[in-house]
Amino acid sequence: MASWVLSECGLRPLPRIYPKPRTDQYLSNSNPSRLRVSRTGFSSDSSFSLVGRERNWGLKVSAPLRFQEVEEESEERGSVVVNGVDEFDPGAPPPFKLSDIRAAIPKHCWVKDPWRSMSYVVRDVVVVFGLAAGAAYFNNWAVWPLYWFAQSTMFWALFVLGHDCGHGSFSNDPKLNSVAGHLLHSSILVPYHGWRISHRTHHQNHGHVENDESWHPIPEKIYKTLDFATKKLRFTLPFPMLAYPFYLWGRSPGKKGSHFHPDSDLFVPNERKDVITSTVCWTAMLAILAGLSFVMGPVQLLKLYGIPYIGFVAWIDLVTYLHHHGHDEKLPWYRGKEWSYLRGGLTTLDRDYGWINNIHHDIGTHVIHHLFPQIPHYHLIEATAAAKPVLGKYYKEPKKSGPLPFYLLGVLQKSMKKDHYVSDTGDIVYYQTDPELN
Repeated sequence: MASWVLSECGLRPLPRIYPKPRTDQYLSNSNPSRLRVSRTGFSSDSSFSLVGRERNWGLKVSAPLRFQEVEEESEERGSVVVNGVDEFDPGAPPPFKLSDIRAAIPKHCWVKDPWRSMSYVVRDVVVVFGLAAGAAYFNNWAVWPLYWFAQSTMFWALFVLGHDCGHGSFSNDPKLNSVAGHLLHSSILVPYHGWRISHRTHHQNHGHVENDESWHPIPEKIYKTLDFATKKLRFTLPFPMLAYPFYLWGRSPGKKGSHFHPDSDLFVPNERKDVITSTVCWTAMLAILAGLSFVMGPVQLLKLYGIPYIGFVAWIDLVTYLHHHGHDEKLPWYRGKEWSYLRGGLTTLDRDYGWINNIHHDIGTHVIHHLFPQIPHYHLIEATAAAKPVLGKYYKEPKKSGPLPFYLLGVLQKSMKKDHYVSDTGDIVYYQTDPELN
Protein backbone atom coordinates (compact mmCIF):
# COMPACT_ATOMS: atom_id res chain seq x y z
CA MET A 1 0.00 0.00 0.00
CA ALA A 2 2.87 2.33 0.63
CA SER A 3 4.61 1.65 -2.66
CA TRP A 4 3.83 5.12 -4.03
CA VAL A 5 4.91 6.74 -0.77
CA LEU A 6 8.23 5.03 -1.04
CA SER A 7 8.75 5.87 -4.68
CA GLU A 8 7.86 9.51 -4.01
CA CYS A 9 10.71 9.56 -1.51
CA GLY A 10 13.13 8.48 -4.21
CA LEU A 11 13.28 4.83 -3.20
CA ARG A 12 12.62 1.86 -5.41
CA PRO A 13 8.90 0.99 -5.53
CA LEU A 14 7.80 -2.42 -4.38
CA PRO A 15 7.70 -5.04 -7.13
CA ARG A 16 4.32 -6.16 -8.36
CA ILE A 17 3.13 -9.58 -7.34
CA TYR A 18 0.38 -11.79 -8.66
CA PRO A 19 -0.92 -9.31 -11.24
CA LYS A 20 -4.10 -10.59 -12.82
CA PRO A 21 -7.02 -8.86 -14.48
CA ARG A 22 -10.36 -8.74 -12.77
CA THR A 23 -13.03 -10.97 -14.17
CA ASP A 24 -16.77 -11.16 -13.79
CA GLN A 25 -16.27 -13.00 -10.51
CA TYR A 26 -16.66 -9.65 -8.78
CA LEU A 27 -19.83 -8.67 -10.57
CA SER A 28 -22.87 -8.53 -8.39
CA ASN A 29 -26.18 -6.75 -8.22
CA SER A 30 -28.24 -5.13 -5.53
CA ASN A 31 -31.27 -7.13 -6.63
CA PRO A 32 -30.78 -10.71 -5.40
CA SER A 33 -33.52 -11.98 -7.69
CA ARG A 34 -31.34 -11.10 -10.69
CA LEU A 35 -28.17 -12.71 -9.38
CA ARG A 36 -27.04 -16.28 -9.47
CA VAL A 37 -24.20 -17.19 -7.13
CA SER A 38 -22.34 -20.39 -7.82
CA ARG A 39 -19.89 -21.50 -5.16
CA THR A 40 -18.03 -24.64 -4.38
CA GLY A 41 -16.97 -24.21 -0.81
CA PHE A 42 -15.48 -20.75 -0.32
CA SER A 43 -12.33 -20.92 -2.39
CA SER A 44 -10.91 -17.79 -3.96
CA ASP A 45 -11.92 -18.87 -7.43
CA SER A 46 -15.62 -18.54 -6.63
CA SER A 47 -17.62 -17.35 -9.59
CA PHE A 48 -20.51 -14.93 -9.79
CA SER A 49 -22.69 -14.82 -12.89
CA LEU A 50 -24.93 -11.87 -13.61
CA VAL A 51 -28.33 -12.21 -15.21
CA GLY A 52 -29.04 -9.03 -17.13
CA ARG A 53 -26.76 -6.13 -17.95
CA GLU A 54 -28.84 -3.01 -17.43
CA ARG A 55 -27.37 -0.04 -15.57
CA ASN A 56 -28.00 -0.32 -11.85
CA TRP A 57 -27.23 2.43 -9.36
CA GLY A 58 -27.37 -0.01 -6.49
CA LEU A 59 -24.60 -1.42 -4.41
CA LYS A 60 -23.01 -4.66 -5.45
CA VAL A 61 -23.18 -6.17 -1.96
CA SER A 62 -19.85 -7.28 -0.63
CA ALA A 63 -20.91 -10.48 1.08
CA PRO A 64 -22.07 -13.60 -0.73
CA LEU A 65 -25.85 -13.79 -0.99
CA ARG A 66 -26.20 -17.55 -0.55
CA PHE A 67 -23.85 -20.12 0.89
CA GLN A 68 -23.56 -23.83 0.44
CA GLU A 69 -23.06 -25.62 3.72
CA VAL A 70 -19.79 -27.32 2.84
CA GLU A 71 -17.14 -25.30 4.59
CA GLU A 72 -16.56 -27.42 7.70
CA GLU A 73 -13.62 -29.62 6.75
CA SER A 74 -13.51 -31.85 9.80
CA GLU A 75 -15.15 -32.56 13.11
CA GLU A 76 -12.11 -31.59 15.15
CA ARG A 77 -12.27 -27.84 14.67
CA GLY A 78 -10.96 -24.79 16.45
CA SER A 79 -8.35 -26.53 18.57
CA VAL A 80 -5.03 -28.33 18.41
CA VAL A 81 -3.39 -30.66 20.90
CA VAL A 82 -0.02 -29.36 22.18
CA ASN A 83 1.83 -31.47 24.78
CA GLY A 84 -1.41 -33.21 25.62
CA VAL A 85 -3.26 -29.92 26.12
CA ASP A 86 -6.17 -28.91 23.91
CA GLU A 87 -5.34 -25.35 22.78
CA PHE A 88 -7.28 -22.97 20.58
CA ASP A 89 -6.01 -22.72 17.01
CA PRO A 90 -7.20 -19.52 15.25
CA GLY A 91 -6.30 -21.03 11.87
CA ALA A 92 -8.50 -24.10 12.29
CA PRO A 93 -11.88 -24.28 10.54
CA PRO A 94 -14.55 -22.99 12.95
CA PRO A 95 -17.20 -25.32 14.43
CA PHE A 96 -20.01 -23.10 13.13
CA LYS A 97 -21.34 -21.87 9.82
CA LEU A 98 -22.01 -18.38 8.57
CA SER A 99 -25.71 -19.22 8.73
CA ASP A 100 -25.34 -19.96 12.46
CA ILE A 101 -24.02 -16.44 13.07
CA ARG A 102 -26.73 -14.93 10.89
CA ALA A 103 -29.44 -16.82 12.79
CA ALA A 104 -28.17 -15.46 16.12
CA ILE A 105 -28.53 -11.82 15.04
CA PRO A 106 -31.96 -10.28 15.75
CA LYS A 107 -34.00 -9.64 12.64
CA HIS A 108 -34.39 -5.92 13.31
CA CYS A 109 -30.60 -5.50 13.10
CA TRP A 110 -30.87 -5.97 9.35
CA VAL A 111 -33.43 -3.18 8.92
CA LYS A 112 -32.13 -0.01 7.23
CA ASP A 113 -33.76 3.27 8.19
CA PRO A 114 -32.96 5.98 5.61
CA TRP A 115 -34.28 8.74 7.88
CA ARG A 116 -31.98 7.64 10.67
CA SER A 117 -29.06 7.37 8.26
CA MET A 118 -29.74 10.86 6.91
CA SER A 119 -29.95 12.22 10.46
CA TYR A 120 -26.34 11.13 10.99
CA VAL A 121 -25.36 12.90 7.78
CA VAL A 122 -27.05 16.10 8.93
CA ARG A 123 -25.40 15.82 12.34
CA ASP A 124 -21.92 15.35 10.91
CA VAL A 125 -22.25 18.08 8.27
CA VAL A 126 -23.46 20.58 10.88
CA VAL A 127 -20.50 19.72 13.11
CA VAL A 128 -18.03 20.02 10.21
CA PHE A 129 -19.23 23.50 9.23
CA GLY A 130 -19.54 24.55 12.87
CA LEU A 131 -15.94 23.56 13.60
CA ALA A 132 -14.70 25.39 10.51
CA ALA A 133 -16.65 28.55 11.37
CA GLY A 134 -15.39 28.49 14.96
CA ALA A 135 -11.77 28.01 13.96
CA ALA A 136 -11.96 30.79 11.37
CA TYR A 137 -13.59 33.14 13.89
CA PHE A 138 -11.01 32.63 16.68
CA ASN A 139 -8.08 32.15 14.25
CA ASN A 140 -5.34 31.68 16.84
CA TRP A 141 -2.76 29.00 17.51
CA ALA A 142 -4.40 27.90 20.75
CA VAL A 143 -7.42 26.77 18.70
CA TRP A 144 -5.94 25.43 15.44
CA PRO A 145 -4.40 22.17 16.78
CA LEU A 146 -7.68 21.29 18.52
CA TYR A 147 -9.56 22.11 15.34
CA TRP A 148 -7.28 19.94 13.21
CA PHE A 149 -7.78 16.89 15.40
CA ALA A 150 -11.53 17.39 15.69
CA GLN A 151 -12.09 18.15 12.01
CA SER A 152 -9.93 15.29 10.75
CA THR A 153 -12.00 12.98 12.96
CA MET A 154 -15.18 14.41 11.47
CA PHE A 155 -13.83 13.89 7.94
CA TRP A 156 -13.32 10.26 8.93
CA ALA A 157 -16.92 10.16 10.23
CA LEU A 158 -18.13 11.43 6.83
CA PHE A 159 -16.14 8.69 5.16
CA VAL A 160 -17.80 6.02 7.33
CA LEU A 161 -21.27 7.23 6.33
CA GLY A 162 -20.23 7.10 2.66
CA HIS A 163 -18.83 3.66 3.40
CA ASP A 164 -22.34 2.61 4.53
CA CYS A 165 -23.70 3.94 1.23
CA GLY A 166 -21.16 1.80 -0.61
CA HIS A 167 -22.27 -1.33 1.22
CA GLY A 168 -25.96 -0.59 0.77
CA SER A 169 -26.45 -0.44 4.53
CA PHE A 170 -27.37 3.26 4.37
CA SER A 171 -30.78 2.55 2.85
CA ASN A 172 -32.62 0.19 0.51
CA ASP A 173 -32.79 2.93 -2.14
CA PRO A 174 -29.80 2.53 -4.47
CA LYS A 175 -30.17 6.04 -5.89
CA LEU A 176 -30.13 7.58 -2.41
CA ASN A 177 -27.06 5.50 -1.57
CA SER A 178 -25.28 6.67 -4.70
CA VAL A 179 -26.15 10.37 -4.32
CA ALA A 180 -25.30 10.47 -0.60
CA GLY A 181 -22.15 8.43 -1.16
CA HIS A 182 -20.91 10.78 -3.88
CA LEU A 183 -21.58 13.90 -1.81
CA LEU A 184 -19.92 12.47 1.30
CA HIS A 185 -16.89 10.90 -0.34
CA SER A 186 -16.24 13.59 -2.93
CA SER A 187 -16.16 16.19 -0.15
CA ILE A 188 -13.10 14.42 1.30
CA LEU A 189 -11.52 13.61 -2.08
CA VAL A 190 -12.47 9.95 -2.30
CA PRO A 191 -13.79 8.61 -5.65
CA TYR A 192 -16.97 6.95 -4.45
CA HIS A 193 -17.56 4.19 -7.01
CA GLY A 194 -13.87 3.50 -7.53
CA TRP A 195 -13.43 2.99 -3.79
CA ARG A 196 -16.72 1.10 -3.43
CA ILE A 197 -15.73 -1.49 -6.01
CA SER A 198 -12.24 -2.08 -4.62
CA HIS A 199 -13.64 -2.25 -1.09
CA ARG A 200 -16.10 -4.89 -2.26
CA THR A 201 -13.13 -6.88 -3.55
CA HIS A 202 -11.49 -6.54 -0.13
CA HIS A 203 -14.56 -7.90 1.64
CA GLN A 204 -14.93 -10.79 -0.79
CA ASN A 205 -11.29 -11.84 -0.40
CA HIS A 206 -10.24 -10.74 3.06
CA GLY A 207 -7.56 -12.90 4.64
CA HIS A 208 -6.31 -14.27 1.30
CA VAL A 209 -2.59 -13.59 0.82
CA GLU A 210 -2.79 -12.87 -2.89
CA ASN A 211 -6.40 -11.82 -3.52
CA ASP A 212 -7.07 -9.37 -0.67
CA GLU A 213 -7.16 -5.79 -1.84
CA SER A 214 -5.60 -3.68 0.92
CA TRP A 215 -2.94 -4.15 3.63
CA HIS A 216 -2.28 -7.66 2.34
CA PRO A 217 1.06 -9.22 3.35
CA ILE A 218 4.21 -9.32 1.21
CA PRO A 219 5.48 -12.86 0.47
CA GLU A 220 9.02 -13.51 1.68
CA LYS A 221 10.49 -13.90 -1.81
CA ILE A 222 9.32 -10.42 -2.81
CA TYR A 223 10.23 -8.93 0.55
CA LYS A 224 13.84 -10.06 0.25
CA THR A 225 14.24 -8.27 -3.08
CA LEU A 226 13.58 -4.88 -1.44
CA ASP A 227 16.47 -2.66 -0.45
CA PHE A 228 16.88 -1.89 3.25
CA ALA A 229 15.81 1.75 2.94
CA THR A 230 12.53 0.76 1.25
CA LYS A 231 11.80 -1.80 3.96
CA LYS A 232 12.65 0.67 6.71
CA LEU A 233 10.44 3.41 5.33
CA ARG A 234 7.53 1.07 4.68
CA PHE A 235 7.47 -0.05 8.31
CA THR A 236 8.44 3.21 10.00
CA LEU A 237 5.80 5.63 11.23
CA PRO A 238 4.35 7.98 10.12
CA PHE A 239 4.92 7.06 6.47
CA PRO A 240 2.53 4.05 6.28
CA MET A 241 -0.19 6.25 7.80
CA LEU A 242 -0.01 8.67 4.86
CA ALA A 243 -0.48 6.05 2.15
CA TYR A 244 -4.20 6.32 1.32
CA PRO A 245 -4.06 8.95 -1.48
CA PHE A 246 -1.27 6.97 -3.12
CA TYR A 247 -3.31 3.78 -2.76
CA LEU A 248 -6.21 5.47 -4.59
CA TRP A 249 -3.87 6.38 -7.44
CA GLY A 250 -1.86 3.15 -7.59
CA ARG A 251 -3.40 0.48 -5.33
CA SER A 252 -1.52 -1.81 -2.98
CA PRO A 253 1.94 -3.31 -3.57
CA GLY A 254 1.77 -6.02 -6.19
CA LYS A 255 -1.45 -4.67 -7.70
CA LYS A 256 -1.88 -2.43 -10.71
CA GLY A 257 -4.52 0.06 -11.75
CA SER A 258 -6.12 3.17 -10.31
CA HIS A 259 -9.39 3.96 -8.56
CA PHE A 260 -9.82 6.90 -10.96
CA HIS A 261 -9.31 5.14 -14.30
CA PRO A 262 -12.29 3.27 -15.80
CA ASP A 263 -9.98 0.85 -17.65
CA SER A 264 -8.18 -0.21 -14.48
CA ASP A 265 -7.92 -3.89 -13.61
CA LEU A 266 -10.09 -3.05 -10.63
CA PHE A 267 -13.17 -2.70 -12.83
CA VAL A 268 -15.12 -4.62 -15.43
CA PRO A 269 -16.62 -2.93 -18.52
CA ASN A 270 -20.14 -2.39 -17.15
CA GLU A 271 -18.67 -0.39 -14.23
CA ARG A 272 -17.02 2.12 -16.54
CA LYS A 273 -19.76 4.79 -16.34
CA ASP A 274 -19.83 4.57 -12.54
CA VAL A 275 -16.07 5.09 -12.30
CA ILE A 276 -16.16 8.05 -14.71
CA THR A 277 -19.00 9.63 -12.70
CA SER A 278 -17.04 9.38 -9.48
CA THR A 279 -13.86 10.72 -11.05
CA VAL A 280 -15.79 13.72 -12.40
CA CYS A 281 -17.24 14.39 -8.93
CA TRP A 282 -13.76 14.12 -7.39
CA THR A 283 -12.42 16.57 -9.98
CA ALA A 284 -15.28 18.97 -9.27
CA MET A 285 -14.39 18.98 -5.58
CA LEU A 286 -10.77 19.68 -6.46
CA ALA A 287 -11.95 22.63 -8.57
CA ILE A 288 -14.05 23.94 -5.67
CA LEU A 289 -11.02 23.79 -3.39
CA ALA A 290 -8.93 25.62 -5.98
CA GLY A 291 -11.58 28.34 -6.15
CA LEU A 292 -11.68 28.62 -2.36
CA SER A 293 -7.92 29.09 -2.29
CA PHE A 294 -8.39 32.28 -4.37
CA VAL A 295 -11.25 33.48 -2.18
CA MET A 296 -9.73 32.91 1.27
CA GLY A 297 -6.07 32.43 0.40
CA PRO A 298 -4.08 29.18 0.21
CA VAL A 299 -2.80 29.39 3.80
CA GLN A 300 -6.30 29.70 5.25
CA LEU A 301 -7.53 26.84 3.04
CA LEU A 302 -4.59 24.74 4.19
CA LYS A 303 -5.53 25.35 7.82
CA LEU A 304 -9.25 24.82 7.33
CA TYR A 305 -9.17 21.88 4.90
CA GLY A 306 -5.65 20.71 3.98
CA ILE A 307 -4.37 19.73 7.42
CA PRO A 308 -7.68 18.09 8.46
CA TYR A 309 -7.53 16.11 5.21
CA ILE A 310 -4.06 14.82 6.12
CA GLY A 311 -5.43 13.93 9.55
CA PHE A 312 -8.28 12.06 7.89
CA VAL A 313 -5.78 10.09 5.80
CA ALA A 314 -3.96 9.12 8.99
CA TRP A 315 -7.26 8.05 10.54
CA ILE A 316 -8.29 5.84 7.62
CA ASP A 317 -4.88 4.16 7.43
CA LEU A 318 -4.72 3.66 11.20
CA VAL A 319 -8.21 2.22 11.51
CA THR A 320 -8.10 -0.04 8.46
CA TYR A 321 -4.66 -1.38 9.41
CA LEU A 322 -5.53 -2.12 13.04
CA HIS A 323 -8.77 -3.88 12.13
CA HIS A 324 -6.65 -6.48 10.35
CA HIS A 325 -3.32 -6.44 12.19
CA GLY A 326 -1.74 -6.03 15.60
CA HIS A 327 -3.38 -8.71 17.75
CA ASP A 328 -1.18 -10.06 20.55
CA GLU A 329 -1.65 -13.56 19.17
CA LYS A 330 -0.75 -13.96 15.52
CA LEU A 331 -3.71 -14.26 13.18
CA PRO A 332 -3.62 -16.43 10.05
CA TRP A 333 -3.61 -15.53 6.37
CA TYR A 334 -4.80 -18.12 3.87
CA ARG A 335 -4.17 -19.47 0.41
CA GLY A 336 -5.86 -22.01 -1.82
CA LYS A 337 -8.52 -24.30 -0.41
CA GLU A 338 -7.85 -23.25 3.17
CA TRP A 339 -9.36 -19.83 2.50
CA SER A 340 -13.07 -19.23 2.86
CA TYR A 341 -15.19 -16.13 3.23
CA LEU A 342 -15.97 -17.07 6.83
CA ARG A 343 -12.42 -17.96 7.87
CA GLY A 344 -11.03 -14.82 6.27
CA GLY A 345 -13.63 -12.64 7.96
CA LEU A 346 -12.86 -14.16 11.37
CA THR A 347 -9.31 -12.79 11.23
CA THR A 348 -10.66 -9.24 11.51
CA LEU A 349 -10.51 -7.39 14.84
CA ASP A 350 -12.83 -5.18 16.81
CA ARG A 351 -11.24 -2.05 18.31
CA ASP A 352 -12.46 0.29 21.02
CA TYR A 353 -11.96 4.02 20.38
CA GLY A 354 -13.47 5.45 23.57
CA TRP A 355 -15.45 8.64 22.97
CA ILE A 356 -14.74 8.37 19.25
CA ASN A 357 -16.80 5.18 18.90
CA ASN A 358 -19.98 7.20 18.52
CA ILE A 359 -18.37 9.95 16.48
CA HIS A 360 -17.15 7.58 13.79
CA HIS A 361 -20.32 5.48 13.86
CA ASP A 362 -19.02 2.39 15.67
CA ILE A 363 -16.89 1.24 12.75
CA GLY A 364 -14.59 -0.27 15.39
CA THR A 365 -17.22 -3.00 15.73
CA HIS A 366 -15.63 -4.59 12.72
CA VAL A 367 -15.96 -8.38 12.78
CA ILE A 368 -19.71 -8.52 12.23
CA HIS A 369 -19.41 -5.70 9.71
CA HIS A 370 -16.92 -7.75 7.71
CA LEU A 371 -19.09 -10.84 7.73
CA PHE A 372 -22.37 -8.99 7.11
CA PRO A 373 -21.71 -5.55 5.61
CA GLN A 374 -25.43 -5.14 4.93
CA ILE A 375 -26.05 -4.41 8.64
CA PRO A 376 -26.37 -0.64 9.33
CA HIS A 377 -23.71 0.82 11.60
CA TYR A 378 -26.24 1.67 14.30
CA HIS A 379 -27.05 -2.03 14.77
CA LEU A 380 -23.47 -3.36 14.82
CA ILE A 381 -23.03 -3.34 18.60
CA GLU A 382 -26.26 -5.26 19.23
CA ALA A 383 -25.52 -7.68 16.39
CA THR A 384 -22.04 -8.33 17.76
CA ALA A 385 -23.34 -9.01 21.27
CA ALA A 386 -25.82 -11.52 19.84
CA ALA A 387 -23.17 -13.25 17.71
CA LYS A 388 -20.41 -13.54 20.32
CA PRO A 389 -21.76 -16.77 21.92
CA VAL A 390 -21.60 -18.40 18.48
CA LEU A 391 -18.16 -17.03 17.64
CA GLY A 392 -16.62 -18.15 20.92
CA LYS A 393 -12.82 -17.92 20.93
CA TYR A 394 -12.83 -16.83 17.29
CA TYR A 395 -13.97 -13.43 18.55
CA LYS A 396 -11.09 -11.40 19.96
CA GLU A 397 -12.45 -9.10 22.67
CA PRO A 398 -11.03 -5.59 22.12
CA LYS A 399 -9.06 -3.84 24.84
CA LYS A 400 -11.09 -1.09 26.45
CA SER A 401 -9.94 2.43 25.66
CA GLY A 402 -9.87 5.56 27.72
CA PRO A 403 -11.73 8.63 26.44
CA LEU A 404 -9.24 8.83 23.56
CA PRO A 405 -7.59 5.71 22.06
CA PHE A 406 -3.95 6.71 22.49
CA TYR A 407 -3.06 3.11 23.36
CA LEU A 408 -3.68 2.16 19.72
CA LEU A 409 -0.56 4.07 18.71
CA GLY A 410 1.45 1.60 20.78
CA VAL A 411 -0.37 -1.33 19.17
CA LEU A 412 0.38 0.13 15.74
CA GLN A 413 4.06 0.67 16.54
CA LYS A 414 4.40 -2.88 17.88
CA SER A 415 2.76 -4.39 14.82
CA MET A 416 4.95 -2.39 12.44
CA LYS A 417 7.99 -3.85 14.19
CA LYS A 418 6.76 -7.45 13.97
CA ASP A 419 4.47 -7.98 10.96
CA HIS A 420 6.73 -7.78 7.92
CA TYR A 421 6.16 -10.69 5.52
CA VAL A 422 4.69 -14.17 5.18
CA SER A 423 6.14 -17.40 3.88
CA ASP A 424 6.00 -18.13 0.14
CA THR A 425 4.66 -21.61 0.85
CA GLY A 426 1.81 -22.99 2.89
CA ASP A 427 -1.94 -22.48 2.74
CA ILE A 428 -2.10 -21.15 6.34
CA VAL A 429 0.62 -18.61 7.08
CA TYR A 430 1.40 -16.04 9.75
CA TYR A 431 3.36 -12.80 9.71
CA GLN A 432 7.08 -13.15 10.32
CA THR A 433 9.58 -10.57 11.58
CA ASP A 434 12.72 -9.29 9.92
CA PRO A 435 15.20 -8.83 12.80
CA GLU A 436 17.35 -6.50 10.68
CA LEU A 437 14.60 -3.84 10.80
CA ASN A 438 14.65 -3.78 14.60
